[in-house]
Amino acid sequence: MAAPPPPARPKTASPDCDTCFFGSQIGGRSAINYSYTDMPWKLMAWDVYYFFQYLWAIPYILWPVRPADSAELSELSPTWGNLFSVAIHVVLCVLQLAGIVALPLLLVLPVWTAAGLLTLFMLVNKALCTLLNSERVEYHSDPEYAPALPEHAHEQWIFINGVAAGAHWMQSNLNRLAVTFKRPILGIHNKTSGILFDVVECLIQRNWGYATNDVRVCYRIIKEKLYNPQYSKVIFILHSQGGIEGSLILDWLLQELPQDLLSKLEVYTFGNAANHFNNPHRHISSQTLAKRHPFAASIDSTRLASHEAVSAPPLRQPQPRPRQRSSAEPYPYTNGTNGIAPLTTTNGVNPVSGIPNSTTSPHPSSLSDRAIGHIEHYAHTTDFVALWGVLHFATARPSSPTIPRFIGRVFARTSAGGRGGHQMVQHYLDGMFPLKRDKVTGALLRGEGGVPLGAAEENEFMESEVTVGGGGNRNREGGSEGEEEQVEEEVEIHGLSPVLEKRRSVLKGRGDEERVKVKVKELSRLWQYRNGRSPEETPPGLVRGADGVVRNATM
Repeated sequence: MAAPPPPARPKTASPDCDTCFFGSQIGGRSAINYSYTDMPWKLMAWDVYYFFQYLWAIPYILWPVRPADSAELSELSPTWGNLFSVAIHVVLCVLQLAGIVALPLLLVLPVWTAAGLLTLFMLVNKALCTLLNSERVEYHSDPEYAPALPEHAHEQWIFINGVAAGAHWMQSNLNRLAVTFKRPILGIHNKTSGILFDVVECLIQRNWGYATNDVRVCYRIIKEKLYNPQYSKVIFILHSQGGIEGSLILDWLLQELPQDLLSKLEVYTFGNAANHFNNPHRHISSQTLAKRHPFAASIDSTRLASHEAVSAPPLRQPQPRPRQRSSAEPYPYTNGTNGIAPLTTTNGVNPVSGIPNSTTSPHPSSLSDRAIGHIEHYAHTTDFVALWGVLHFATARPSSPTIPRFIGRVFARTSAGGRGGHQMVQHYLDGMFPLKRDKVTGALLRGEGGVPLGAAEENEFMESEVTVGGGGNRNREGGSEGEEEQVEEEVEIHGLSPVLEKRRSVLKGRGDEERVKVKVKELSRLWQYRNGRSPEETPPGLVRGADGVVRNATM
């Protein structure tokens, strides 16, 4: 298989970086004038148009086929299970393509003949798909890859797969995630109907908002987990078409659940195919401040509050007077003034966790004052699905403030080292969260039973630098030279305060204090979970028990 021609550098990539960072949209000059709230036929027409615009990236859905760094867990590794799945998909592609081409011919046949042929075609397609799928919707990672540990008992990790993933690839995805983050992973299977039919299903799901059975099952499970006092975090990981399904689930959750429960939810996507991602602010005041001071919002709530005290004019809506709280009462999410809960007391102890503030950091939902705790998107700029989805919608600026925005910070990586494909394990996880390897031989390090040991502590993607700040995200696609774009970067920089201040002071001397370069690993919250670790924090509304486990205190 010959390599695809080298692509032109996408508009989303800066010429001097391998990875680009984009904060959540706020607004700006026109670059896109439609959204998921428009008429479905209009959305379908735009999807077809951009399908041909990004057609050059189609080969990168599978390319490169080597290396398969996760061995048997990589989708294109030459194992019997992978080869069988690929063979069935090839047959399905030929069958479905022939069926689509022959569809007009059915119009000239007698009705009963055409109906019989169509029924036979669907039965054969169903039988072949049965070889890939199973009857189950719920899957679990194998315990040998990540046994359940007491310190993670308050977390629930959930994954929805993407296009063309049958039961075998679904299990491989779950096991690879379990090895990487050392937690058991619950999978909700988005069953495949063959690649071409899966693409048709994607168009129907994202343009008509149609929820398939796995969407409904996953919504029910997430809702139950969020209401369960046992869990302080629900980590939702999505790939490809799973991003479309996840966006529908978030819409339902935002309509129904109390926001203190939604703050327990964190969402991470790879090669996201969705056309929208919602996560509203809790208060208009915090949204206004984030627009006015995007860099302050990107660092911490204290800096944002100081900006408000110095320069923010009073808002027009009435502000409720904060009531007095007893010393034993946990702080609520908001203080009734600026929408951000204070996390300090006069004695320097976090009022929620009881831990000194020097060892804790605020939860992302309190930092940004958004309903859902945290959202991150990871994408390759040569991945057709990402270009058609997250990179198209999240990096374009809406033409009107009434157009819904694609929320969540985006890490867009160019095809560094030729690894710019779409497969969850072979391209995304192997490139962004590679496994531990022998430094001399390069062989995959394995433990008992031949299980890979875990994520490598250093890799090219996480060590790459991105620019955070007002100047770093200007003149994106659709912008004009010299036009300043407001971009909300609701991002927690992990363990970086002294370094960040030093870098900002250097930049300030150059008259550019609103920009700072940091490494991806200092921005990526998901990186903080590698190998069983966790971000050092106690979310608002949660308490840390005598055993050190954080539990829900909102019920």
